[in-house]
Amino acid sequence: MTAPITPGPAPRTPGSRTADSPAASGPATAGFAAAPGGIASVALDLEGRVALVTGAASGIGRACALRLAAAGARVRAVDRDGEGLASLAGEAEGAGAAGAVDARVLDLTDLDAAETAAEGADILVNNAGLQLVRPIEDFPPDVFHTVLTVMLEAPFRLIRGALPHMYAEGWGRIVNISSVHGLRASAYKSAYVAAKHGLEGLSKTAALEGASHGVTSNCVNPGYVRTPLVEKQIADQAQTHQIPEERVVADVLLQDSALKRLLEPDEVAEAVAYLCTPQASFITGTSLTLDGGWTAH
Repeated sequence: MTAPITPGPAPRTPGSRTADSPAASGPATAGFAAAPGGIASVALDLEGRVALVTGAASGIGRACALRLAAAGARVRAVDRDGEGLASLAGEAEGAGAAGAVDARVLDLTDLDAAETAAEGADILVNNAGLQLVRPIEDFPPDVFHTVLTVMLEAPFRLIRGALPHMYAEGWGRIVNISSVHGLRASAYKSAYVAAKHGLEGLSKTAALEGASHGVTSNCVNPGYVRTPLVEKQIADQAQTHQIPEERVVADVLLQDSALKRLLEPDEVAEAVAYLCTPQASFITGTSLTLDGGWTAH
């Protein structure tokens, strides 16, 4: 569900994720620093819980689906990429979570189907997204509409579908994968920035309404995440500006980041997992920023 990324004047897309990109793997790309050491897991028992993760075939969504399945949840993994979902289910089985992933091919522009898919979910992770980098005067209105549909209206419908069950159970966790661009704007990303800012407001509203029902709602705001989409963006920019890929990373992507490395999908998944723990029950209506110090400026 990904619009093409058109190289522009040094575009910067933090928190990039797509519903269609293959999962990132292998050694660090040139110019990418790796995360130090392994990523420790928070203690989390979700046995008997149902989690729905959108954009689950790759990247952040895939990491979240695997993490929640490892914690004992039954995961409804939603994406347009059927092959990626099948691979996800196989990976979960290989990791000892056989049968934990219920793969569902779904286009989130089908809003009625999205709302229906969320019925009965205890945990909802709104992750699916797409990106197009263009000046406003050249931005195709149909793509703007699609971005807002997938990244704002679909999360609304998914939350709407999930809340009756959460309210009945007296417990629920809504985690919206936002972005630094939910807190800051950048040029040439009008649709993405508008959608993420809207998602922040939707998340806060759900937090206020859900508080008395035991339901929390929060955003997780990554900076640049090591995904195939980011790797492609680096290659495109290097070719467009005729500079080495490591300069794209240092001078464009990580210019405002104090930590000069990319965020790993598993690190984002751990933040999502923490928000589902009993210890996080008082955290609601906020944004957990994973930006390496970007917004400290």
